[in-house]
Amino acid sequence: MCDSCGCQTKSGHDHDAKVVEVNKSLLAANEEQAAANRRHIEKMGAIGINLISSPGSGKTSLLEHTIEALKDRFSIGVIEGDIETERDAERIRKKGVPVVQLTTGGACHLDAPMVHGGLHVLEHAAKGKKFDLIFIENVGNLVCPAAFDLGEHQRVVLLSVPEGSDKPAKYPATFRSADLILFTKTDLLPYFDFQVESAAEEARILKPGISVLALSAEKGEGFSAWTDYLLGLLAR
Repeated sequence: MCDSCGCQTKSGHDHDAKVVEVNKSLLAANEEQAAANRRHIEKMGAIGINLISSPGSGKTSLLEHTIEALKDRFSIGVIEGDIETERDAERIRKKGVPVVQLTTGGACHLDAPMVHGGLHVLEHAAKGKKFDLIFIENVGNLVCPAAFDLGEHQRVVLLSVPEGSDKPAKYPATFRSADLILFTKTDLLPYFDFQVESAAEEARILKPGISVLALSAEKGEGFSAWTDYLLGLLAR
């Protein structure tokens, strides 16, 4: 019997090793499903974009304005992730595009199996129509989502001006995992001590060459650079 916990194994065994093995197994299963999701998104004709940020950084507002700008030229689908409620999905639904709400019931991130189910619902809603862009709005969190590939082709991390410019240094795994970083709510720069160049520099220390854009979705400042980025992805 183990002296430390009473389980029926030899004394002195390493419990932490068991935890590591389980975590590796979970992540491996997620990676396998993520690869299948990526193929599924491609079969649907689309590019998948995973939006990650803290709560309240403007992910849903960004999506609303992006849909308005592009929906007449491109077919867009959205998967919304939240712990509870369908409020964000209701906002997107008003823009006239297919949307699926995934509620985690407490989990701080989406995972690939959840998104797998969401893709099937989107596909059914489209009735055979192909998509160009599928946005996945992750649960608001700058920690947990970084470790979970959802099958996206691009990962976009948002950082809003009110949060402060020190977040890349504080949450390196998330910003290092990004393909693009968006500084949002730049219309609030006069009211907050947010150092754009400092935040961009810290992000590029973590990931040299990372693209960084600054915009205000509500005011339209810098927004065309974001839509140009999306058009560039679609042109590949």
